[in-house]
Amino acid sequence: MDTRERNQPLLWFNIIGLVLSLTAAATAFLPIALYTSPWDAVRLRVPGNQGNWWHFLIGSPFFLAFPMVWLHLRSLFSTRPSTRLGRRVIWMLVALSLCGTIAVTVPFLLRLGNLAHMKESRWLSILGPTLGIIIASGAMLFVRRRDIVATSACLAGLYTAYLANAAFCVAVYAPMPGTAGSRAGSITTLVILWPMLLEMAWIFVRSFKNAALKKRNTATATP
Repeated sequence: MDTRERNQPLLWFNIIGLVLSLTAAATAFLPIALYTSPWDAVRLRVPGNQGNWWHFLIGSPFFLAFPMVWLHLRSLFSTRPSTRLGRRVIWMLVALSLCGTIAVTVPFLLRLGNLAHMKESRWLSILGPTLGIIIASGAMLFVRRRDIVATSACLAGLYTAYLANAAFCVAVYAPMPGTAGSRAGSITTLVILWPMLLEMAWIFVRSFKNAALKKRNTATATP
């Protein structure tokens, strides 16, 4: 994934990404449903004392926003690329988050318990976006891995893990009745979900430009 400095993310990309990441970081402390925020979920502080591992796995990916903020700040204010150790830690967090999201979707996928009577449209609205983001982005990251700047690849991984979980939460909690105040985090997540998807898509589009640049440089260098 090594590329030249000129292929680093553009200034406007980092500024927009930083704003989205800061908003996502704030969302971790806003209620997603029933006045319960991701911060409450990871501490198992759920109304009715019903907190369990399922809530922990749902809440944890929201905190991937903080590595996003760090990467964007580093790209904006540091001339050095992200460190190899830092990238390894990020990929470990991404892998753990994806495993957690998949574990959360398994009951829906298999229609266990009372989910067996879930309508087909409702079932697809939950699993389609969640698994679709994981599969599509994972495939692109694997195929284009040599043409994506290391920092951008980390961002794409973070976006994948964050958005897969966010899509699941929006599909599950957004239709629930309640006041806007009880679901402020769900509403905010819905607002930033689409710009994040576009930002991730731009990373993949740029990888094709990087590949074309490599080919052109190789052709020019060949006698």
